[in-house]
Amino acid sequence: MAGKTAREWALDILLQVEQNQSYSNLLLNRALQISRLDQRDKRLVTELVYGSIQRLNTLDWILNQLVKKGIASLQPWVRQLLRLGIYQLVYLDKIPVRAAVHETVHIAKKRGHKGITSLVNGVLRSYLRQKEQLALPADPQTTSEKAIAYSHPEWLVKRLEQMVGAQAAKQIMEADNTPPKISVRVNTLKTDRDSFIRKWKEKQEGEAVPSEVVPDGVIIQGGGNPAYSSLYQQGFCTVQDESSMLVGRLLAPQPGMTVLDACAAPGGKTTHLAEQMNNQGLIIACDLHPHKIDLIRSNADRLGTAIVETKALDTRELPARLEQGFLFDAILLDAPCSGLGVIRRKPDIKWSKEAQQIDSLVRLQKELLDTVASLLRPGGTLLYSTCTWELRENSEQVGQFLQRHPEFEPDPEMNRLLPPIVRETALTGEGWVQILPHHFHSDGFFIARLIKKE
Repeated sequence: MAGKTAREWALDILLQVEQNQSYSNLLLNRALQISRLDQRDKRLVTELVYGSIQRLNTLDWILNQLVKKGIASLQPWVRQLLRLGIYQLVYLDKIPVRAAVHETVHIAKKRGHKGITSLVNGVLRSYLRQKEQLALPADPQTTSEKAIAYSHPEWLVKRLEQMVGAQAAKQIMEADNTPPKISVRVNTLKTDRDSFIRKWKEKQEGEAVPSEVVPDGVIIQGGGNPAYSSLYQQGFCTVQDESSMLVGRLLAPQPGMTVLDACAAPGGKTTHLAEQMNNQGLIIACDLHPHKIDLIRSNADRLGTAIVETKALDTRELPARLEQGFLFDAILLDAPCSGLGVIRRKPDIKWSKEAQQIDSLVRLQKELLDTVASLLRPGGTLLYSTCTWELRENSEQVGQFLQRHPEFEPDPEMNRLLPPIVRETALTGEGWVQILPHHFHSDGFFIARLIKKE
């Protein structure tokens, strides 16, 4: 394994994603940990894996015009190798054309017979000769042209345009195809943001700048994965997206409260709540999967948040497991959702999700909302969040919940709690905010703050 080049690592990851429906981000993290590649090559593997998945149907549109019987006729590894080669030629202008062709053909030679080598070589050189004719639609008009130009499935293009209009849909799709920012949340139990930024710079772990979106967020520029840094390991920070940090901020739990985090893994929001509560009170963190409960515990231990109690169960079973009459002061329901707001971070989502899958998620969210509603004390706060922009999972879901539960109302204070830049840029409604992926180049998130009437 140690002798593999960056492109060979990328090829093997893409093959596993295709053949086992594995998540690219998990495979990539594991591969980078065991590879002996230097930082530059690790960055190349990351770019090739995410880029080839992000631009999948654009690459296939090009390749289907260059491969006689279409790329579906090829062995999976040859198909993925050609995608890798074309991705470099179309999108990576810092890689010399000669190197991209030579390295791709070299892998074909190493892994296949003469016929495959000559096929790969022929396809790449044909592309270079026909570059002008194979250019993407410059001003795409139809849904299928947009699907190719912005590399999203047609159903997603249609749905986005229905909801936010053609211009915002284009901005969202373009944002989905850019690399995600790397951000960390400062652990306020151990330090403050300015001190953390000073420490980070002293350790020469890349550039660190304050987030404009959240007061405890820091954007890391350069310097590799923050999770391998000494400050992360010592519990001074945790890796979290800026939109996701807003969730805990908007629940705003106070020290001494009893709080439920209903779908808590891997614990990023749970520990944020504990930090805001100054480690005083109780947080019950539930998750369906026992192995994910271990993640919550290890995050809580590393950050020193001692008030988190974990339960491995389906939240819908929680009422039967609590003492009769037990109520929470505040509840966070970060619900299972379609994840359409995190496509930039998990590009596989746009190719693996189908429009009809959203219906079953909407039913599950409804059941979870109805369950937790009964567990909140009068006067308490329920925060509902998802990492998607789909209306059925967001404002429509909350609207229907309020009709079924007249004892709840949107919090009129929600707007005041939003940081000014979020209030000015994001979409807002009565008691809710919707961040779209192009607003701050962070994850797309919906957050609603509801109060149970006294």
